[in-house]
Amino acid sequence: MKQLTVALPAGRSYDITISRGILSRCGEEIRKVYGGKEAAVVTDSNVGSLYAKAVIDSLREAGFAVKSVSFPAGEPSKNMETLVKLYDGLLSPYPFPLTRGGLIVALGGGVTGDMAGFAAATLFRGVSFVQIPTTLLAQVDSSVGGKVAVDLKQGKNLAGAFYQPRAVLIDPDTLDTLPDRVFFDGMAEVVKYGLIGDAPLFALLEGCAGRKELSEQIEEIIYRSCDQKRRIVERDEQDTGERMLLNFGHTLGHAYEKLGNYSRYMHGEAVSCGMAAILRIGEAHGLTEPGTAARAEALLSRFGLPTRPDGIPPEALKETLAYDKKSDGGSLTAVFCRDVGEAFLQKMPKAEFAAWALEG
Repeated sequence: MKQLTVALPAGRSYDITISRGILSRCGEEIRKVYGGKEAAVVTDSNVGSLYAKAVIDSLREAGFAVKSVSFPAGEPSKNMETLVKLYDGLLSPYPFPLTRGGLIVALGGGVTGDMAGFAAATLFRGVSFVQIPTTLLAQVDSSVGGKVAVDLKQGKNLAGAFYQPRAVLIDPDTLDTLPDRVFFDGMAEVVKYGLIGDAPLFALLEGCAGRKELSEQIEEIIYRSCDQKRRIVERDEQDTGERMLLNFGHTLGHAYEKLGNYSRYMHGEAVSCGMAAILRIGEAHGLTEPGTAARAEALLSRFGLPTRPDGIPPEALKETLAYDKKSDGGSLTAVFCRDVGEAFLQKMPKAEFAAWALEG
């Protein structure tokens, strides 16, 4: 078992626990941080059939009254319409309506964590919630740090909040049921951590030929990724400075996702394209050490991740970038890498960034 503490002020600290088999004993772990009686498990149509029973049984064994609410799996469900249906399910009188003192358990990937977390942040102006991420992407990134959101037609994650969970429980065994595409989608975020601040992690990944070798190192990979995010979040919880480094590749990646109607690319695939593009752009403008892009692209390609998006109309890309959350008036805070393991922020005019983006 590995454990990290996200140390935040005003009673918002929580532990990240990484332990094989923790899914089947999640009830006792949750009981350590939550003393109430009601728990609602929010999951999706894929994960529910795999893991909901084990989680519900464990919660009941720990003395919780439990209900479950599910929604169709996939990024297209991450919207206001689905959120309203979640509210309806949580407040349904069968078998009981969740109250202000209840708990929401987010069981699933990044979409589930964001949806359930945003529901928790807004229902009754805030109810407690716990993250149980079941995909690699969610385990290394989206379950940690308290960013919860839904997508709007103008772009990804534009309606959201900072709302920290009571705990994050990570069971690496859940990764065994992931298809290769979903597993490697999560590796894009791991590569990101290597690029922005952990050169030894990047080198560890370069030493892995494929999924088998990665799986042998998976607990260390998850731990190092979570530890890096934990340290950044502790210093900048509200995403006003250093935390923006975690958006490396995401400004373009989110645009590629939206322009692909959230179906052409998975999140990590879009971020992979975004990271590769920013590294190429950085090299072209003297901001990135020559050869960094080729090194990153070689690693991403080994994991089956794309490095160049297909069929993205230039004008549509420029329009989408105008809605990026990191923008402020006519400027935008971009994230570049000087070299593997060293990232930095650069504020620049939106128009200039958009022009550079079309080069990538």
